[in-house]
Amino acid sequence: DGDDAHRTELEAMILESAEITAKLGIYMIIDWHILLDYDPNMHTDKAILFFKNICPKLKAYDHIIYEICNEPNMDTTWAQITNYANQVIPVIREIDPDKVIIVGTPVWSQRVDEAAKAPLAYPNLVYTLHFYADTHKDELRQLMVDAIEGGLPVFVSEFGICDASGNGPINDTETDTWIALMNKYKVSYALWNLSN
Repeated sequence: DGDDAHRTELEAMILESAEITAKLGIYMIIDWHILLDYDPNMHTDKAILFFKNICPKLKAYDHIIYEICNEPNMDTTWAQITNYANQVIPVIREIDPDKVIIVGTPVWSQRVDEAAKAPLAYPNLVYTLHFYADTHKDELRQLMVDAIEGGLPVFVSEFGICDASGNGPINDTETDTWIALMNKYKVSYALWNLSN
């Protein structure tokens, strides 16, 4: 939400960042971020308006990836995410038919197994898995492996080396286990976060 001036400022920041990341040769994720508003269907209309507005301005950039819902959570089901995705993805595809689209999964983007049972009927999608190494261990790793071996393209668009709260000790052993597994299955991943 926010006023028009704020939205204009944020859009300018996105477009400037697209230029900078293009020059640096790194990918940029345009993330429609949900978290405390746990079900993406709560803001479908706003998401559609956002993507209708921003996609034409980013179509020429080859390094852009769209993420349509960051971390569906609470009791949000894969069926609810599918309902949302089936409204938002066609809007993006009509404007920009080729870019990769990342789709969040239930339980803070952990249940890739649910997506694997009923993947969406669009090309060039990846499904999100998020983990925090000191909290999510063998059980979640197995869900990822089973989904991948079942044919689901998985992208770890967020992981941390501590516990799920973002605090606590760094778990080098579990982090190394995760990274080795992601490398084995050629899963792309992004660390949350690098900051001071």
